[in-house]
Amino acid sequence: MQHNIKATMVAGLGACAALAAGAQNVTLGGIADAAVRHVSNQGRGGVSSLVSGSNSTSRIIIRGSEDLGGGLAAGFHLEHGILLDSGTPANSTMFWDRRATVSLSSKQWGELRAGRDFVPSYSNWSRYDPFSYVGVAGANNFISATPVGPLRAAFGSGANTTVRSSNAIQYLLPGGLGGWEGGLMAAAGEGGTAANGQHKVLGARFGYASKTFNIAAALTRSENNLTGTDRLDDLALGGSYDFGPLKLSAAWRRFELGAARQTHWLLGAWLPVGAAGQLKLSWHEVDLAGRVGSSAIGANGARQLGLGYVHELSKRSALYGTLARIDNQGASSYVIPGGASGLAGGGKSSGMELGMRHSF
Repeated sequence: MQHNIKATMVAGLGACAALAAGAQNVTLGGIADAAVRHVSNQGRGGVSSLVSGSNSTSRIIIRGSEDLGGGLAAGFHLEHGILLDSGTPANSTMFWDRRATVSLSSKQWGELRAGRDFVPSYSNWSRYDPFSYVGVAGANNFISATPVGPLRAAFGSGANTTVRSSNAIQYLLPGGLGGWEGGLMAAAGEGGTAANGQHKVLGARFGYASKTFNIAAALTRSENNLTGTDRLDDLALGGSYDFGPLKLSAAWRRFELGAARQTHWLLGAWLPVGAAGQLKLSWHEVDLAGRVGSSAIGANGARQLGLGYVHELSKRSALYGTLARIDNQGASSYVIPGGASGLAGGGKSSGMELGMRHSF
């Protein structure tokens, strides 16, 4: 009898363990995206290449959640960026370069995350970019440390906080607040340097979203050994309205460090074409002003025009094509990635690409 009781207890504990394991939902997924690209830089000729992630960044995603009861849930989210054209990691210095977080969420109180994630200003800006910050027409073409300006002064050629921050704790408001949304972020510099990608960060985002209307503002403040007694302020404002057949967006973003400023304006449009197509259009301008040390950076800037089409083959697969052109002003030499180096200040850069995206 005692043996039977022990056997029953062991079987019961095994069943409970199986149920506990089954209560956690873990999924493996990602995106595979590749395109043929051709970029021509004025006076430097053209270059053709195969590139990765021009409609959506190629990545592997592992994520999971566990229902803790009482409206609480624990979870994790890991994203590894890959270069589909070469099969190599998108970032040679970190494996989970896109996101690495653990979280505790409540339907009533919101979500608390810890780890590497998007900064508030990027989250606020990218939603208004029709090309999602990637491809020949992505707004990221103007987020570069190449020109002398606040970004180069704050980060050099090291990892920056214009998109993500490591070592961060983030709080996100819960849903069900009548359309109001937002969050707070804080990251410790951990005594490191900009060259090692370690920055002290404080940020916040707040906005309102409905089915047709969206407006929000965000500020991300970064400090490191290069900013000295100053700090880099990244302020982003934007809004969009869906008219039904046409969706329009407008956004403004400014990076400011001491006397140096880099200001962006963006106008975007999405237009359905038939039952499976979408036409996208963006106009993006960047302007530099002030000075870095004794170097005046005013009268420099650029404009970018992008036109793209995406055709959905299914819920998971799509074909796309994009055209873009950058017109530089003054000494600026912004380029579409993938072209020949050495574009002279004030030159033009043009690009086109055709590709396919598959989600899994």
